Amino acid sequence: MKKGLFVWICCLAGMGQLLAQAPALVSDSVLFAGEKHFKNVRQLTFGGDNAEAYWSYDGKHIIFQRTNPKEGLNCDQIFIGKLPSSPNEKFTYQMVSSGKGRTTCAFFLPDGKHFIYASTHQGADTCPPTPDRAKYGNRYIWPLYNSYDIFMADLDGKIVKQLTTAKGYDAEATLSPDGKKMIYCSDKEGDLELYIMDLASGKEKRITHMLGYDGGAWFSPDGKKIVWRASRPKTDAEIKEYKELLADGMVAPTNMEVWVADADGSNARQITNLAQANWAPNFTPDSKHIVFCSNHEYKRGFPFNMYLTDINGKGLEKISRDKGFDAFPMFSPDGKKIIFSSNRNNGGTRDTNLFVAEWVE
Repeated sequence: MKKGLFVWICCLAGMGQLLAQAPALVSDSVLFAGEKHFKNVRQLTFGGDNAEAYWSYDGKHIIFQRTNPKEGLNCDQIFIGKLPSSPNEKFTYQMVSSGKGRTTCAFFLPDGKHFIYASTHQGADTCPPTPDRAKYGNRYIWPLYNSYDIFMADLDGKIVKQLTTAKGYDAEATLSPDGKKMIYCSDKEGDLELYIMDLASGKEKRITHMLGYDGGAWFSPDGKKIVWRASRPKTDAEIKEYKELLADGMVAPTNMEVWVADADGSNARQITNLAQANWAPNFTPDSKHIVFCSNHEYKRGFPFNMYLTDINGKGLEKISRDKGFDAFPMFSPDGKKIIFSSNRNNGGTRDTNLFVAEWVE
């Protein structure tokens, strides 16, 4: 997805398409007052829209998606970068997707030699069209490109296996701690649901069954739980709107809450009840807390900041304070660092960059 100041984003078919909701504000700080959990913050990218940065299992590399029309990247492609080992070492990265279609949601395998990601390249070499939002009353919506499928590739970008083949939207994949299972979002049965696939056999199981969007799921570091974002339309009007958008291959991400369940999808429960958009959840290293992104403090829909809560939704704590957008947090495998995307220090542009910080308990 794309990122920009005051935007909605998340790992979705339209990733790479954050739409600005308000004029950009100038910010030249990489660390704001009150961000007591961050230390030695370092900006990794400079310019364009950079998001969904996730660590390799050994903690030495990250994989992320990037759009920058100035570089000829008109929709998201996948990049891998080596984390600097010293303050003087430059962050370098290279594209590992083909440059065809739109890509999203990449994740390393434990061997460090392969990764999974979603791509529309089988539908067309070009970027898929962006939605005509005027058709939907200029609401913010995400496109669910039905040409998205999930692939496994090596570090040279060579696709070694196609993991999903069903007609429809298949994306938002992450892996279990042992790398044996993949959890992802698909609309192949008529609604946006979560599925868990055994990578070796390809056998899979649908684990969500309630009307609404279920996506952006993660396994806990101990492999015992999952966390994800979900919408739950309830009134007749909400259900009608959701189904009409879904029929058009769209979803409105303006009302989502965080859910957790056991790793097999059982004992599912909602842990936030904050209203508006609560998404991009992930686990802390102890598997007992959740870090997520939300705009619930702001009736106008922005900024987006990151928050911390326990696995029961108690003890809510605000951990980031950019005036635009902070999201996509992921802790390093050793739990000592956190990486995230932010509008901070973008010189008043709409750029979203990657930042890494030491985590302070």
